[in-house]
Amino acid sequence: MASTLVLVVVFIFDLIAFALAVAAEQRRSSAKIATDAKSNYCVYDSDIATGLGVGSFLFLMASQALIMMASRCLCCGRALLPGSSRAWAIVLFISCWVAFLVAEVCLLAGSVRNAYHTKYRTFMSEHPPSCETLRKGVFGAGAAFIVFTGIVSELFYVSYSKADDGSLPQSRDTGIRMGSYS
Repeated sequence: MASTLVLVVVFIFDLIAFALAVAAEQRRSSAKIATDAKSNYCVYDSDIATGLGVGSFLFLMASQALIMMASRCLCCGRALLPGSSRAWAIVLFISCWVAFLVAEVCLLAGSVRNAYHTKYRTFMSEHPPSCETLRKGVFGAGAAFIVFTGIVSELFYVSYSKADDGSLPQSRDTGIRMGSYS
């Protein structure tokens, strides 16, 4: 049977990762154009969203690592019992990894892009500098995939546990039988 402790710890890690991703979306960097005597330049506000995105990235990675260690990554260990639980475990395993990779890419790309600040000035120019910032919704997409990853990974662990209970039935017939000679 599935370990309740593993399910609770994974849920808490996913919840923390989700909260950090939502906070990162709310605290994205914004920029304003400032002007001094001879030039225009970009002034960025707080860069806390980068740290929140990286924190979310790490909590989601810890959650995935815990599920994979508890299930022996589906490929290590003894064979699973045949049936619908094994089939669902395989489908959910693949879905879990796809959703995890999409969430991690969103969080990592959002953190890197949020940390990037243009550092050039325009001197005596009519065109102000391009103050590039992170697009709205990158951390939000990561948060949505964190929720999806959390649901799928917990369903995977439960299906894996159902398919892993017990042992494979041993066949009584272990070879070729000898018949009586007539």
